[in-house]
Amino acid sequence: VMEWFLLLLAGLFEIVGSLGINRTARHDNFVNNMILIGGFVISLTLLTFAMKTISLSTAYAIWTAIGTVGTAAVGILFYRESRDPFRLACIAGVLVCVLMLRIVE
Repeated sequence: VMEWFLLLLAGLFEIVGSLGINRTARHDNFVNNMILIGGFVISLTLLTFAMKTISLSTAYAIWTAIGTVGTAAVGILFYRESRDPFRLACIAGVLVCVLMLRIVE
């Protein structure tokens, strides 16, 4: 159970790292670079610990899905990115695929 919690946290820190990329692209400064680097270092460290008991394929798929869906949600909610129904359906598709992968694990 702890490894799944670490995997969730790893995915959330991947979102932080992705936000750091966006912030650095807009304003390249020390704080934004630390958000970018710190987010990804913490994320990858937690992913490594989670993979002690979770298989590579499942852990990586879930980690990237959390990052992908979470970053897309942040973009929609805070950066006025597109809410096109097809885009939302694709995001939902990512979630369905990862949930199915977890079920067959």
